[in-house]
Amino acid sequence: MKILKGILILAIVLGIGGYALYHFGTGFASDKIVDYVNDEMENAGQVEEAKRQIAANPELKKFLEEGLENVDESNLVYKTKEEAVQGVIKKVGISKLMELQSEVSDGVTAEEQTEILAMLQENLNEDEILALKYLANQELNR
Repeated sequence: MKILKGILILAIVLGIGGYALYHFGTGFASDKIVDYVNDEMENAGQVEEAKRQIAANPELKKFLEEGLENVDESNLVYKTKEEAVQGVIKKVGISKLMELQSEVSDGVTAEEQTEILAMLQENLNEDEILALKYLANQELNR
């Protein structure tokens, strides 16, 4: 009976520890990713490149502007870039995002942009996509 109690207590402790590691680990990882992305975009001039790519692809430009006319910022699912990154990591997965990043590291074609949009629409709901559009427009227009 003591062995069964010991195993049960160990299982509970490991379960709580695993949950805590997952919960705090994803938060820590997403904070590091946000810092890295911000540094890379600012240092490499990628914001300007993103603006140029959006201007060159009317479909992407239309997608980013769609539905933003009467957005109430207080009702958005994500209010900050950090929240958005955490949400996307949870919904899409860090491995898929890393794979995507390696695929587009040398530039993004219009076809790849369409594939990325389709993947996001597949994994995120409309409210999450609207919040991402809003935050992207805020970032690109600063």
